[in-house]
Amino acid sequence: MSKIIILGAAGHIARLAAKQLIKETDDQLKLFVRHPKKLTDVDKNRETVVVGDVNNESELAAALKGQDLVYANLGPDDTDKMIPHIVNAMHEAGLKRLIWISTLGVFDEVPGKFGDWNKQMLNPSGYLPTQSKAASEIEASDLDYTIIRPNWLTNKDEVDYEGTGRHDEMKGTEVSRKSVADYVVKLVQNPKKDVRTSIGLNKPNTDGDKPSFY
Repeated sequence: MSKIIILGAAGHIARLAAKQLIKETDDQLKLFVRHPKKLTDVDKNRETVVVGDVNNESELAAALKGQDLVYANLGPDDTDKMIPHIVNAMHEAGLKRLIWISTLGVFDEVPGKFGDWNKQMLNPSGYLPTQSKAASEIEASDLDYTIIRPNWLTNKDEVDYEGTGRHDEMKGTEVSRKSVADYVVKLVQNPKKDVRTSIGLNKPNTDGDKPSFY
């Protein structure tokens, strides 16, 4: 049995991953959230809700103590400002393993017309630059991280995905949230998998100039 803390645990992918972990493992989950009312389906035997702010290092470090792995599903805003607090709190708690949800394009790895469209969609809000800076800060840390770069997300009830490496061009244009959650669970079950690298996730055979739902 492992003890997993989920930062941003009320997020859609985080809840999918938590439910899969409850089903497939005997892990104990700590759900770290700012707004606990968003959690309406907590398993009281396996999930413990902790209310807090990741920018409060002492608060976060206290929640991290005794855990084996950190899964962060934060965003979309100011993630680059959160990273130093998370790294410091992990150091204080003696934790090394971090699973981090980012986005496609943080390494300028999306080619062609789809890459241009992705930048056009994500740059004006500042989301892509913020995520890129956060990813760079994680890579510069001494943590045993995996940065996950999902393609454009769908709510399809399917697990169908493939991965691309840190220095590979991104494939496809979309992937389901359920697929991303499945990959997170695979990392939790095998913490030595894909350490200190970044993996892009896409649904095979979805190449195009933009996702099919746009």
